[in-house]
Amino acid sequence: MKNNQLNVSNTITGKKETFVPINEKKIGMYVCGPTVYDFPHIGNARPLVVFDVLYRVLSKTFGKNNITYVRNITDIDDKIIESSKSKKISIDQLTSKITKSFHDDCKYLNCLKPSFEPKATEHINGMITMTENLLKNNHAYEKDKHVYFSISSFKNYGKLSKKNPDELVAGARVEVSKSKKHPLDFVLWKPSAAEDPGWDSPWGRGRPGWHLECSVMSEKF
Repeated sequence: MKNNQLNVSNTITGKKETFVPINEKKIGMYVCGPTVYDFPHIGNARPLVVFDVLYRVLSKTFGKNNITYVRNITDIDDKIIESSKSKKISIDQLTSKITKSFHDDCKYLNCLKPSFEPKATEHINGMITMTENLLKNNHAYEKDKHVYFSISSFKNYGKLSKKNPDELVAGARVEVSKSKKHPLDFVLWKPSAAEDPGWDSPWGRGRPGWHLECSVMSEKF
């Protein structure tokens, strides 16, 4: 950084470039927070510290009041459901306990609090609305009470990560299912078992897919 000039790596170009905000008075920073199914480990500390430093640098360069730092809490997920069952405690008990532990770690690491820390369960209606819009715009499809995002509908899919979808291994990060049109299509909405958390939707009682949650919270904040 020189003369209030911030240089950062641009993932798309692969080069270090001067950061030029779209609007210097409204700079947005969204960071994927924890999925609160188990206690944080040392690896979880790295992104906390890295993005805390970035937040401090942005605040120093452009003014703290001009930065909106959002870090979410994922409090509904398959891992959370499995963990609560194995520990024989309610999901609320589990997520409250792990969230507190996460906040204690943030304090120990001297990380600043984000501007907003939304929880996924607080934005289910927004997730349903976004899923409806994706269906309407032919970016998603419904099959067997699931709603999937169609990666072939988005021509730039893989551009940021510089990965060719045809070369990716199905099942490595996205669940394999015979209901999908493409093996890498990912779930936006899935049905819930009677004993599991669920919300009413146009596709039946269910819950959001992991990929959808941050998109909705990022757009809102």
